[in-house]
Amino acid sequence: MIDLLALTEELCAIPSESLEERVLADVVEARVRAIAPALTLDRVGDNIVARTQLGRERRVVLGGHLDTVPANGNQVPRREGDVLHGLGTADMKGGVAIVLALAEAVAAQPHRARFDVTFVFYAAEEIAEQHNGLRALFADAPELVTGDLAVLLEPTEGWVEAGCQGTLHLRATYRGARAHTARPWMGENAIHKAAAALARIAAGDPGPVDVDGLQFRQALQAVRIEGGVANNVVPDECAIVINRRFAPSVSVDQAEAETRALVADADVIEVVNASVAAPPNLWNPLVAELIGQFDLGVRPKLGWTDVARFAAHGIPALNFGPGDPTIAHTAGEFVTRESVEGCYAVLGRFLGVV
Repeated sequence: MIDLLALTEELCAIPSESLEERVLADVVEARVRAIAPALTLDRVGDNIVARTQLGRERRVVLGGHLDTVPANGNQVPRREGDVLHGLGTADMKGGVAIVLALAEAVAAQPHRARFDVTFVFYAAEEIAEQHNGLRALFADAPELVTGDLAVLLEPTEGWVEAGCQGTLHLRATYRGARAHTARPWMGENAIHKAAAALARIAAGDPGPVDVDGLQFRQALQAVRIEGGVANNVVPDECAIVINRRFAPSVSVDQAEAETRALVADADVIEVVNASVAAPPNLWNPLVAELIGQFDLGVRPKLGWTDVARFAAHGIPALNFGPGDPTIAHTAGEFVTRESVEGCYAVLGRFLGVV
């Protein structure tokens, strides 16, 4: 079997901060082209899609993003025995290495594959929605990423993290009137005007919601506040940005309405962005088979991932990959040989090629 930890190290040695994935995409493309014509290959920008055309009844999509967050003194990967430290080791070049290795395994033994398989390597997952490579693929070439089940190899420490929270950002702007701070009664302080809303947000608790037997914790936070002109001026404007995380059973419209109610006294309320949640789909036959066959632990995904993008297109999706999600984006990020090899073994056996 290919040395997955060594392949992860090779991928981590290629810098690929968001919007700078071109070199890594070229390496991935060359590696996939080396196993053509067993796989068809499409490249859209820095997004690479390889697919089998075996005539199977069902298709499984395996996906991983090529980009990382900016380095934090951890750019150069470092091996300590069977532990690989460095930027992107867990999030998610260990997962990308597994997707590459599985593509090669399927290409080498197509007769053993239980499903047709699509392998997706995409750019710009770690930054704003408009840059997301998977979003671009669904918008411009949805036929490349369709399937009956999608598995994103986000770090989950070998758990199935089912579904994901939805997320909403809303901006509430309070307006007042400027005045000199020596004569504040001649104006209206917009920051003071927003104080009651901040108290309501701080006290707000959407509470947990049970979906398919999984408890999705919800959250509500004021994440930005902007206001003030000068130290001797009564501020005439204050804007609060609120982030609401909501369960798969809650719609975007419902989350927006509940959040708007907290800032109903604002002068202007606008939605900055909103992304739907993804249901766990635990009763889907392929999801249930993957979990049951390998007796995998299941927990809800607290956070938003691109599984929601698949779910929005009617494709059941889950997160399952190597690495600890709690250390993603930290200077101490790492992944272990046991983690990458264990994840590879599960997915390879599920596909029928290991």
